[in-house]
Amino acid sequence: MRELDVTLDDGRVIHAYDSEVGERALLWHHGSPQTGAVLEPVQRAASERGFRTVGYGRPSYGGSSPSEGRTVASAARDVDQVMTALGIEDFAVMGASGGGPHALACAALLSDRVTAAVTLAGIAPFATEYDWFAGMAASDDLRSAFEGRDARAKRAETSEFDESSFIAADYAALSGEWKDLGHDVGRSAQWGDDGLVDDDVAFARPWGFDIGSIDIPVLVIQGGLDRVVPASHGELLARSIHSSELWMRSDDGHVSVLSAVPAAMDWLLAR
Repeated sequence: MRELDVTLDDGRVIHAYDSEVGERALLWHHGSPQTGAVLEPVQRAASERGFRTVGYGRPSYGGSSPSEGRTVASAARDVDQVMTALGIEDFAVMGASGGGPHALACAALLSDRVTAAVTLAGIAPFATEYDWFAGMAASDDLRSAFEGRDARAKRAETSEFDESSFIAADYAALSGEWKDLGHDVGRSAQWGDDGLVDDDVAFARPWGFDIGSIDIPVLVIQGGLDRVVPASHGELLARSIHSSELWMRSDDGHVSVLSAVPAAMDWLLAR
């Protein structure tokens, strides 16, 4: 996997990853917090299916420059320039957890380039018609983001992972096939909390686009037992995106749902 820095038109730098080989291109949107590297199970499944895989660190992650006040929609602008720099015209997108909204931003705003999108355990835009926080084992971090960036940054100084956020299947996945996810979260710590804070603040604000405007094929995959991003978020995404298909995996949590990645890539190939 080649690593490179892409300089954007505003002078910021995005640290990117490119497998360089494959008939079709797939852009991986990482979770929060991670480095932007393409996780080993993702790269393996992509390679087996002939995908050229690209990953990148969102601003303040993994060596990418900060971007003050970024929104979820900002990801489309960055991705557009990264893929152009790599000489890639058309591509599919896939995002997990915090990467899900950013994959949807590309689906909405780069529909002339993005062929289809997949979101796994992805958060939905804030909605008032139901309790958006219901079912989240540890919601205080996200709640603080609604108070503004300073409040979220202060919360990050003392916040600790709540072990009840994961079910037994999640821990099994982290000790098995998806152990690289845990390793990558650890590697991301050297860049501090700014990327995670900015992600959460972006989720709490208007995203900068209407998910109802998406008209390319979208696959929404959600774990029925997810205690980080509850199943209701996947249901809301599927109801709001008319071109979507929902795979509700009743026995999966936030990490174990990633076992659907190979099948999701097959779904992309069919489109």
